[in-house]
Amino acid sequence: MAIDPYLPELEAKPQTYQLLIELRAPVRVRIGRLGSFDFPAGCYVYTGSALRNFEARVSRHLSTSKKMHWHIDYLLAAPGVSVREVRRYGEAECFVNQRTAGAVEVPGFGSSDCRAGCGSHLKRLR
Repeated sequence: MAIDPYLPELEAKPQTYQLLIELRAPVRVRIGRLGSFDFPAGCYVYTGSALRNFEARVSRHLSTSKKMHWHIDYLLAAPGVSVREVRRYGEAECFVNQRTAGAVEVPGFGSSDCRAGCGSHLKRLR
């Protein structure tokens, strides 16, 4: 029996998450080695994954005290930035990202290991 990738996997263990992020005001943020970028105020969605220690990864993103490691860490540490919702999925990270509508503000954000041609794992919602 083939599994339809467009149907939710009810029994699948989460491996992918999306952070719905709100920027209350425009902010300029240095994103590690990517450089500095201007982020307009609005709503964004970041898609990430963790094959092990899934909930620990999500909790780390929500923590205000952490070492800057991933691109998303820099954005979440900026003033006026907050996570409004966390969504969990059983599908692969790039599959979830590619079916999420939105505009790429920072090419390469969170996708340095992406092999599916996503361009960015952070999108600004309209």
